[in-house]
Amino acid sequence: MSFNVNLMLVAIVFALSALLTCLFCNPITRVYMLDYPNERSLHDQPVPRGGGLAVLVAIIVGVSATRFFYLVPISGTIALSVLIVAGVSFLDDRSSVSPIYRLMAHALAATIILYGGLVLRQLDFPGATWVWPHIIGVVSSAAFIIWMINLYNFMDGMDGFAGGMVVAGFGTFAILGWLAGNTEFMLMSLVTASAAGGFLIFNFPPARIFMGDVGSSTLGLLAATFSLWGARENIFPFWIALLVFSPFIVDATVTLLRRLLRGEKIWQAHKSHYYQQLVQAGWGHRKTVLVEYGIMLGCGMTALWGLRASANVQAALIAGWAVFYFLFFFSVSRLVARREKTGTP
Repeated sequence: MSFNVNLMLVAIVFALSALLTCLFCNPITRVYMLDYPNERSLHDQPVPRGGGLAVLVAIIVGVSATRFFYLVPISGTIALSVLIVAGVSFLDDRSSVSPIYRLMAHALAATIILYGGLVLRQLDFPGATWVWPHIIGVVSSAAFIIWMINLYNFMDGMDGFAGGMVVAGFGTFAILGWLAGNTEFMLMSLVTASAAGGFLIFNFPPARIFMGDVGSSTLGLLAATFSLWGARENIFPFWIALLVFSPFIVDATVTLLRRLLRGEKIWQAHKSHYYQQLVQAGWGHRKTVLVEYGIMLGCGMTALWGLRASANVQAALIAGWAVFYFLFFFSVSRLVARREKTGTP
């Protein structure tokens, strides 16, 4: 495997994504769509949201190139599931699609992924493995896929946030694939990270374009799929994938539970995610996203270190991140409460 070819592949995917993203910022393009501010928006002006198409096209080109150069087998089930989620998400970007229909499409995509064999057969913990019945693995895997599709969409509400998570998350996956000697997994992760990087040039605060549902939902599907794929191929235990994407998973999950406990209608738009609270508390997009980038990189570095550490060290790392998130969320809540009490705008 040639390093120069890999470098060229990354450069081409990155450049294509950046070029298309720039093109889709222009109102004259056929895919030009505007994201108008709503109840969950942190922006107050309409912004184009076709960047997800640029990322998707760049990924397709990159995947095709890897297959041509390396004769790497590409799973048809992954491609079909991506097509389904991207299709319904594109329609939702153009004209709103009922949540029921979107959920049905997500469930169909999850079913296809499971049919392709990406079922979580066991749950690994530091120093222990719980092998569960097949039906539990199927249900858990399907729920994980559907949740990742939707939570990624929920978390795509701040300039540079979702794109940064793709670069950090799939960049870490690429290194993990390289360490395991799995060329296919490494290259697919590298292509995905590169495509998001090209988009991020125009999405970093202040964003000129958003990725829209077609980008966030599809990338959420890929994050779930690659997590299950890596666990199945023994590239890493499943908890490593959860740690890598924990900046999104923990915020979205804790926010959902908080809203359920308060009796809120969880399907309604809102701005109560912790990253949204930080922006509204006066930190702004740039400062908040840079802090989140630091968390993402920390999670990735911890995952790489913890992969081959002892069980005790792995358990300590997980506990450490749990404490960090608790303190981080507590601090955000205190900051918001203090600003509300003082009436600071």
